Amino acid sequence: MKNVWTALTEERIFMKKTKIVCTLGPATDDDNVLRELIKSGMDCARFNFSHGTHEDHKKRYEQVERIRKELRLPIPAILDTKGPEVRIKSFKDDKPVELKTGSEYTLTTEDVIGDEKRAAINYPNLASDIETGVTILIDDGLLELKVTEIDRKESGDDIRCKVIHGGMLKPNKSCNFPGIHLSMPYLSERDKSDLLFGIKTGFDIVAASFVTRDEDIIQIRKLLDENGGKDISIIAKIENQDGVDNIDDILRVADGIMVARGDMGVEIPFVEIPRIQKELIHKGYNAGKQVITATQMLDSMIKNPRPTRAETTDVANAIYDGTSAIMLSGETAAGAYPIDAVKTMKAIAVKTEQDIDYRKRFFTRENEGVPNVTNAIAHATVTTSIDLGATAILTVTKGGRTARTLSKFRPTCPIIAATTSERAQRQLNLSWGVIPIKSEEMSDSDSLFDHAVTRAMEEGLLNDGDLIVITAGLPLGVSGTTNMMKVHIVGDVLLKGKGATAKAVTAPVCVCKNEEDAIKLCHSGDILVIPKTSNNIMSVLKSAAGIVVEDTNPDCHAAVVGQALDIPVIYGAENASNVLKSGVTVTIDAEKGLIRSSNN
Repeated sequence: MKNVWTALTEERIFMKKTKIVCTLGPATDDDNVLRELIKSGMDCARFNFSHGTHEDHKKRYEQVERIRKELRLPIPAILDTKGPEVRIKSFKDDKPVELKTGSEYTLTTEDVIGDEKRAAINYPNLASDIETGVTILIDDGLLELKVTEIDRKESGDDIRCKVIHGGMLKPNKSCNFPGIHLSMPYLSERDKSDLLFGIKTGFDIVAASFVTRDEDIIQIRKLLDENGGKDISIIAKIENQDGVDNIDDILRVADGIMVARGDMGVEIPFVEIPRIQKELIHKGYNAGKQVITATQMLDSMIKNPRPTRAETTDVANAIYDGTSAIMLSGETAAGAYPIDAVKTMKAIAVKTEQDIDYRKRFFTRENEGVPNVTNAIAHATVTTSIDLGATAILTVTKGGRTARTLSKFRPTCPIIAATTSERAQRQLNLSWGVIPIKSEEMSDSDSLFDHAVTRAMEEGLLNDGDLIVITAGLPLGVSGTTNMMKVHIVGDVLLKGKGATAKAVTAPVCVCKNEEDAIKLCHSGDILVIPKTSNNIMSVLKSAAGIVVEDTNPDCHAAVVGQALDIPVIYGAENASNVLKSGVTVTIDAEKGLIRSSNN
C-alpha cells in the first residue's frame, strides 16, 4: 500500500526540501483542516505549552496521531515549553483591557483577576529582580511600561508603572525586561510537569524556550533521560542576548536551534535581529544541526488571505541563508486562513530553492564541521551523487545521525533515510531534504540495503534503473558508525545509457571489442555490444536484434542505423563491452535506456 508520499512525489517531496512547522490550535481542531495542512506541505506539528491544558494538548496529539496514521506520513510532535518567562495572568471573562498611553497601571504578584487598574503576573519574586526605571515590554513589545514605584506587601508586591505605549492588554501575554537578568530557575515545576506529560504522551521533539547556556539543555536532557525520554531530541530556542552569546556551547549539546524572533526582537534591539538571524542559521548549518526560523513569517495571514511583500521576502531570505525549516505560529493556530498560509509558505520555499545553485554552494562552501569518519563519508557521498547525477541518496540509519550529516551538505538530490525506529523516522522529517521511511532489522548488510531499496520503491520514491548512492555504518545496528558508501542501480538493471528508439527486445548478447570481431562472432538475432559502429558492418547490423554502443554521441552511426532498421539501440552505455558477457540473455529497453538481466 502506497502512502501520500507517492501521490505527492512530484509536487511535494522532490520540489520542497525546506521543512514547514505548523503550530496547532483552535483553527486546526477540525480533522479536515489538519489533514489538508499536511497534504499542503506541513511537515511537523508544534504544540505551544504556553497556552492550553494537558487535556487540550492530549486531544490534539491524538488528532495528529490519528491523521498521520491515516495518511501514513511521519509527522513529528514538537512540545514547545513555556520556559522561564513572566506572563500576565487571567482577566475577568478573558476579556482584554485597554491601557492608554500616559496612564498608570499596576502589575502585582498577588493572585488577583486582572482588570482596568491592575493585572497579576506569574513570577512572585519579580520585585526583587527589578527597580524603578526598568522598562517592561508586553506582548512581544506591543505595549511598553516603565516602573515608577515598587510597593512590597505581605499579600503580594505591587509594581506601579507608567504606560509609555498603550494598547490592548490580553491575558497570558509574555513580559520582557530588556537588559535584566531574572533569578528564575530554568526548569520550573510547570515545565517539569509538561515534559513528563510529553514523555508519557509520545512527543518526539522538545523545543526548549529561553535557552541561555548549555546547562539549560543539559538539565532538560537529564530529566528526559531519567524518565524514559532518552530518544527525544531537543531544539534550543534562542530568544535573548545570552543565548546568542553562548550559541557555540549550546549547539554542542542541543540537537538543533530555533531562531525565535518574537522575544528576541524584544530582548535585543530590533536592528540587530537580521544580522543575528544570519549568524545563528550559519552556525547551526555548519554544525549539521537542524535550524528552525520562526515568528511572524506570514503574520498578516492571520487575518488576510495573502501575505505582504515583506513577509514573502522574509521567508525566502531565511531559505537563502540555509535554514532547515520555517515555522508558522498564529497563522495556523488561530488564523482565518491556516491552509492558505501553508500553501503560501510552500510556494515561496519551492520557488526560492529553484533559484539556489546547491551544487555550486556545495563545492564552494567551507567545511567547518568536526573532522570525523561520518562527516568524511557524508561529504564523499554527496560529491559522488552530484558527479553521477544520482536520483537520490539512500542512507540506512539507526538514530538519524547519518541523514542529518548528509542534510548539512545540502545535496542536489533527495536523501531517503531508512530507519528501524518510528521515532527517528518522525524526527528526521524536520531535516532539510530528508525523506524518512520505515525499514526492518536485517542480519547482514546486503539484505539491509536490498530491503531499504525495496521499501523506497514501495513508497514510490525509486524506480528500476535509478542510480543511487547508498551510505550506512558497519557493523549493523551501531549508531554513529557511518563508514561505507556504494553506487547502486535500482532493480535488475545491468547498465544504463540513452535510447535512440522506443523499442525493447530480449536476446543473447554478443560482445565485440571491434568490427572484425563483430563480423566473425555475431549471429543473426544477437544483441550486438560494441564500442561503436560504422558502415563496414552493415550486414551484421541488419541481422542484429538490437545494438548497444559505448559511443556517447546522440547522432552516432548506431543510433541512425537503429532508427532506419527499426530495432532497439542504446548508446552511451559506459563500459558495456566489459560489463556484459557474450551468450548471456538480456533485455534492452531503448525507451528507458536500460539494459536488464532477463532472469525475472
